[in-house]
Amino acid sequence: MGSEQRSADRMTVAGLLDESLMSGARVIAGDDHLGRELRWLLPLSEVMARPDPLDAVAVYARPESLLAGVATLGALAARGARALVIDGVAPADFPPIPPSGLVVIEMAFPVGFAALNRLLAERALSQEVHVMRYATHVHASLASLFHRGAGLQILIREVSNLARNPAIALDARGKVVGHNGLAAEVATALAEALVPKLTVDLPAAARLSAHHDTRVEHIADPHGAVWTAISTAIRLGKEFEGWVVVVCNAEPGAHDLARHLVVTEQATAIIGSEMLRQHSVDEAEERARGDFIQALVHGHFSSAHEMRARAEYHDIDIDSRFGVFVAPGTVPRGVDNPTASMVRLARYAANVAPDPAVRSYVTVLGDVLVVVRSLRAEADTAMNQEMAHYAEAMADELGHRRGAAVAVCHSRPVSGAQAVSASYREARVALGIARRLGLTGAVSYQDLRSFTVLAEVAETEQSRALVNDILGPLRATPDLRDFLTGYLANGGNVNATARALNVHRNTMLAKLDRVSRDIGLDIRLPDNQFTVWLAIRLDLLTEVAAAVDREASFR
Repeated sequence: MGSEQRSADRMTVAGLLDESLMSGARVIAGDDHLGRELRWLLPLSEVMARPDPLDAVAVYARPESLLAGVATLGALAARGARALVIDGVAPADFPPIPPSGLVVIEMAFPVGFAALNRLLAERALSQEVHVMRYATHVHASLASLFHRGAGLQILIREVSNLARNPAIALDARGKVVGHNGLAAEVATALAEALVPKLTVDLPAAARLSAHHDTRVEHIADPHGAVWTAISTAIRLGKEFEGWVVVVCNAEPGAHDLARHLVVTEQATAIIGSEMLRQHSVDEAEERARGDFIQALVHGHFSSAHEMRARAEYHDIDIDSRFGVFVAPGTVPRGVDNPTASMVRLARYAANVAPDPAVRSYVTVLGDVLVVVRSLRAEADTAMNQEMAHYAEAMADELGHRRGAAVAVCHSRPVSGAQAVSASYREARVALGIARRLGLTGAVSYQDLRSFTVLAEVAETEQSRALVNDILGPLRATPDLRDFLTGYLANGGNVNATARALNVHRNTMLAKLDRVSRDIGLDIRLPDNQFTVWLAIRLDLLTEVAAAVDREASFR
């Protein structure tokens, strides 16, 4: 956007020439730059005595002071002077071709520096007052709506009304959070075309006046129509919140462009404040909903009536069919706020595999992400397939965001919110086993049947006695237990275990003898291997169940 248009509603060289004081003045050179902005008039003697930039400055000179000729004009142009006003007839030897970009004006008769300076100051002040009045009107209009709790959509509608053109509010990620005067799909398409331009830094010369966060860009919609977008970034303190954008389907005139700049610049504080307020409301609702989900998965309700009342408040249908999904929520080291990062991971997880007929509710328990998701299917087989599909999508999403494969474990589907706590326990048990076995991807409770069928007997006296007899002697030497687990995982094959554990075969045989002596069983025998295998699984189930019980005890 050229400086001539950007300087609308301010004093320009052309505007100065229109004043009666300038009657008879003649443009000697630079008549293609008359739209450039002027804010100051300084005498040549003062200008040449200091090296300051001369942006938006007109230089006043008496004819006799221009004897230096080309050198003087070249210095003025190089420092950015807008115009040279010669108070009288230019000298006879004045350069016939002044430096490019410098407007040279010859007065018909001398008027003096004081008169010209006063004229420019009065015009500049008048324009500033006009802009301030309009900015005050815009701010007051939006602030009144904001204080009445109008909401983001009403505020962006008022921005559109003030600009007499469509308006859009974008969040920090470039997502449309409010629009008026455009269909939703058109607003989204324009935002997608605009955001890449807004995220590229502009050189200082291309910025709009002193407003570094205000931009004018041309973008095309999907139908090929070209729009002019006037946008201002929303910055509250050091935080960036998004943009306020006014879009015009035709090139706006200078006056309209100036009005749009004022509207977007004044709207940012109000729109940004409403966005922050909405963030706070959303976060409070999310925390309350997360507390409800935590109570739901742990069964911490005093009565069915309490559960139903709280569910209705959060618009949760407790009579739906549900599946529970859990995943490790560990985030990379060095993250400033790991809890907030895990909450964001949970939100991302809830949004995968979207379905308008399905609702997902998320929370974070310790280092575990929990998603309670309603199910659309009714038949058991279809529900299991639906859960497996979502678990795979969730595992892919979390793996992509964490940069490492992750296990997403899920329970069997259940009907009604009363059964969610039992379903969550199954998912957590599956996650505990998956962690110990190093499993990744989608893992269902039913996939671990060799473990889970033992869940009902893991807490009996007989199972505890078996675990103590077999594994008790090895608790003081964890490396021997790991060795034993690896040996059984390789089917009791000495050579395969030696390769897997990267130890010599003779070392393997020595360890086998030691483990056999410690537990009182020759683990080379298949029956004894089964007994040890059973003890290891029962012990793992007991540890996982104890961890889930400890988690549930914290309210």
